[in-house]
Amino acid sequence: MDFARPHVIKQSIVSTSNIRVVNTEEPHASEDHQKAVTSREELDQMVVRASNQATRDLILASYPVELRDDRFADASLYTERSIPRKETIQVGDLVVIMESFDRLTFAYIEEKGMYSNRHGHFSHKDFIGKPFGSKVRSRNNQGYGFCFLLKPTPELWARSLTHRTQIVHELDQSQIIFQLYLRPNMTVVESGTGSGAMSHAILRTIAPHGKLHTYEFNKMRADTARNEFEKNGVSHLVTVHHRDVCAKIEAEAGFDLPPCSVDAVFLDLPEPWHAVPHAAKVLKPNARIASYSPCVEQTQRTVEAMKKAGFHSMKTMEYRLQEHYVDEIEYKSPPKAKRPKFEAHDNEARIMSASAAGSASGNGEQSDDLSDEVETGDDGELAGDEMGEGNEIKAKMVVARPFASMRGHSAFLTFATAGLHA
Repeated sequence: MDFARPHVIKQSIVSTSNIRVVNTEEPHASEDHQKAVTSREELDQMVVRASNQATRDLILASYPVELRDDRFADASLYTERSIPRKETIQVGDLVVIMESFDRLTFAYIEEKGMYSNRHGHFSHKDFIGKPFGSKVRSRNNQGYGFCFLLKPTPELWARSLTHRTQIVHELDQSQIIFQLYLRPNMTVVESGTGSGAMSHAILRTIAPHGKLHTYEFNKMRADTARNEFEKNGVSHLVTVHHRDVCAKIEAEAGFDLPPCSVDAVFLDLPEPWHAVPHAAKVLKPNARIASYSPCVEQTQRTVEAMKKAGFHSMKTMEYRLQEHYVDEIEYKSPPKAKRPKFEAHDNEARIMSASAAGSASGNGEQSDDLSDEVETGDDGELAGDEMGEGNEIKAKMVVARPFASMRGHSAFLTFATAGLHA
């Protein structure tokens, strides 16, 4: 994954963006010229002046006031640490394969590899050298079958990976990263590792020089996760620990890390309240902790443990996602015929009108009482429901409609802040 590649010094998008202060002042402009400036030219100059000020704030904000010279407000003067981007697929790369909008899988590209699904057989040789995002057709079925080759991201990886345990999905991932205040080069603790979906989301955020310590009590899952991190090119950012942080024996429990050395802790455990005191020891003052629990009873016990361990500002939230799809539908024009008007509470008139309408329909004759109750159009034809089927006006409209079902409850997220250590 690109986010795990080491940063290098090279020309980046920032340094080649041509962002700089543009001189718009004309020192020798006459007074007559200033009067001749149109309102459009004046607006353009206002926009340029605002852009120049934004450039100064972006590039010169860290400079002392006496050194803030517009000559240095030029992005081309500053090279940036950037990540070399890989745009084409090579042997050994991880590729997310999109079979349909709701079905994703993955493959590690091999020289003689073959990927097969219900759409046909796809040779890995057809993937090599192709840019990410390419559409590839099958070698059988006359090429009618096809799939898309996508560049892996934590979101796509979470949707395509093999589930060894229940995973943290994208919506909860984003909130955890946001509420833990994660940023590049942080040290983060996670327990347990599970399928590694949340691990990859954390790794993208703390790259390029951060460190994730992830703990898993199941040896097979720990070894599998370690192997996946290696294949996905993120092993330099993560250390997998086979350890039960909630063990009953005190010497075998907890996180084997120095005190006050961790910027954030994320707990995805059946009994997180046992790990909360250990998390309090390794967290820095005012650092953040998050706990992911499917039951509110687990959340309540975790909050009590957080209070005893010196945490404060506890907050529990649940996130739900309502998805919509865009569709073009056809509406019939509303009827223009109006129902007869009656005085308020004039039930006798309503009964007589209904009786007249019933007798007219029963005898096949039009009632005189209803002759003036139906409005006509300009051409004398009846409007709305009284019009023939061929005269109905239909309008097409593009609308966003919700899916019939919404993914249900996944878990409660509890966040808290570590107190100051004595």
